[in-house]
Amino acid sequence: MTACSEYIKNVFPLIDDDLKHYVEGVLKNGADDFQDSEEVYDAIGEVLQEVSSDKTEDDIRTICNELLNMLKPDKSSSKKNGPTKVLNAPIHLASMAANLENDMNDIKSIWVMHRDDTLKVDAKKLEKAEAKLQEKQEKRSKDVKTVAPVKLETATASQVTSKKESKMEAKGSNRTQDIRIENFDVAYGDRILLQGADLSLAFGRRYGLVGRNGLGKSTLLRMISNGQLRIPSHISILHVEQEVIGDDTLAIESVLQCDIVREDLLKREKEISAAINSGSNDPELSNQLTEIYAQLQNIESDKAPAKASIILNGLGFTSEMQQKETKTFSGGWRMRLALARALFSRPDLLLLDEPTNMLDIKAIIWLENYLQNWPTTLLVVSHDRNFLDTVPTDILHLHSQRIEAYRGNYEQFEKTKTEKLKNQQREYDAQMQHRQHVQEFIDRFRYNANRAASVQSKIKMLEKLPELKPIEKEVSVVLKFPDTEPLSPPILQLNDVTFEYTKNRVIFSNVNLGATMDSRICIVGDNGAGKTTLLKIIMGILSPTSGMRHVHRNLKFGYFSQHHVDQLDMNVNSVELLQSAYPGKPIEEYRRQLGSFGVSGDLALQTVASLSGGQKSRVAFSRMCMGQPNFLVLDEPTNHLDIETIEALGNAITKYTGGVILVSHDERLIRKVCKELWVCANGSVRSIEGFDEYRKIVEQELEAAQSK
Repeated sequence: MTACSEYIKNVFPLIDDDLKHYVEGVLKNGADDFQDSEEVYDAIGEVLQEVSSDKTEDDIRTICNELLNMLKPDKSSSKKNGPTKVLNAPIHLASMAANLENDMNDIKSIWVMHRDDTLKVDAKKLEKAEAKLQEKQEKRSKDVKTVAPVKLETATASQVTSKKESKMEAKGSNRTQDIRIENFDVAYGDRILLQGADLSLAFGRRYGLVGRNGLGKSTLLRMISNGQLRIPSHISILHVEQEVIGDDTLAIESVLQCDIVREDLLKREKEISAAINSGSNDPELSNQLTEIYAQLQNIESDKAPAKASIILNGLGFTSEMQQKETKTFSGGWRMRLALARALFSRPDLLLLDEPTNMLDIKAIIWLENYLQNWPTTLLVVSHDRNFLDTVPTDILHLHSQRIEAYRGNYEQFEKTKTEKLKNQQREYDAQMQHRQHVQEFIDRFRYNANRAASVQSKIKMLEKLPELKPIEKEVSVVLKFPDTEPLSPPILQLNDVTFEYTKNRVIFSNVNLGATMDSRICIVGDNGAGKTTLLKIIMGILSPTSGMRHVHRNLKFGYFSQHHVDQLDMNVNSVELLQSAYPGKPIEEYRRQLGSFGVSGDLALQTVASLSGGQKSRVAFSRMCMGQPNFLVLDEPTNHLDIETIEALGNAITKYTGGVILVSHDERLIRKVCKELWVCANGSVRSIEGFDEYRKIVEQELEAAQSK
């Protein structure tokens, strides 16, 4: 432990003594239980992240790995130095050295091993054995195929552009703000995602792009942003996909820098002012400065910091956080910063891919309200039903390798689509019935000379009928959690639980909560309020500072979190992934398990790297349930799932016979399955009933913040 203490002090020179003692205590108590560096990271990673302003998550993981090596030194080092020898009595080397000549044999008896000559290896036999071994290895290397690292296919696109548009673009006379991409194809390797598709975006409207996982929604956004699908060159595009790079720039300055015009004017103003202050008498400089001040006034430059601050505050950045350097923020906060920059800069076309994934409920409600007044064109991929009911003016439905446009929000889209499919089915059924009736007439009177004219007329009529295709119905998604045996209460209890990283930083105190096998609980609260910490205490990963955690001895947790999805082995297929986690079962059982989460057929044999985000989540669900848990703990389970799969997840949770605690920001899922909410706020956790009560609390907080 001394080495660990020194290492922590060297790496974190500013660490508080209380916090250092806490980390040392966790390492000391858990030294025997830690199996890998991931478990060390789960135990202390969050704490170390809090005290480090200049270290990324990867840095913290590396530090945790070093600490594990100190706690459990690699056994290979002992093998290199030979087996450890323990003397059967203490030896005083100084006195032995003084009598070196007299006691040489005694010294040799300690340090030199006497070998039995019968145990010596025959050199000829050894040479022969090595030759045979080499021959076997060469033969085996011919039979075994080497596994190359997965090489992902890249998406390609082609489109048809009219000569008129090309000429206007070449002349620079195309000033339209509307976007129309006609007759385009998108492929991913050998798989065609879109074929002969059309996409029209009218300026000032807000579009929600929806469709099943893996059909190419994110790929389409990427192709528009990187220019593979061409749009008029004068239209500015901003695609919020990458997190902001961490450096010494303050958060609010990072947002203000997006206004290039303002930044350029301020830079010129500073240069001219410096020249005038240096004694320059050039009258032209004064004229330029006056013109710059006028331009700054026209663009309301003085209001820009307040506008940037409002956006950052809405996305969860406090006044103190806005003055911090970007390198001090984690990946999730840097993604929020990227979103803030996009909202501030207001491009002609804003592309958002799952913007609610990185936000808590308060920030989502603020974003919904903010985007309803968005002045330019918005194209957003989202699977949050409430967000899609609130923000879009139009829905674009990607299916069957094409895009269909619908007016209205998602609720209206569902009604219109259902009615449209019913009408198409009725029309198809009516035509098939009519065709059958006419065909019967033709077959009956084909060889009747008196009816020859009528038969020919009917045949021509059939040929002229438009050919209607049968309605393609999307396969419904079904998820199924394993059945569990009932357990007698009490199942899970937290009594007077307090948790603190330091005496000055109490996460929550005096928490008294309980759960049963019928529980459907959602933990809500702002980012940093302690939701994940509470989950870890519930599962026993973290120990409370004070108070007691009681769990039933047969309780078996199944834990799902987004980092479990990110850490799947990308080089194998889904069946092989389950095989490595739970070896020794028939292939059919792995296939059946994957099938219960919608990963079936050829999909189960694709490499994990080639699956979409939602498909990877289903594989992670499948692996979690292979262990037959009877209490599920789900941390943001809806990230990357499509709307139909989220609906299926809700149904699966409802039918599950064990207990469920989840952390989620998906309002529809919470309303569908959760009977109770645990609210983390102001250093405590309290229980409330229903989502309506929590939404009122959040809206009141937002109103109070806006009125300040």
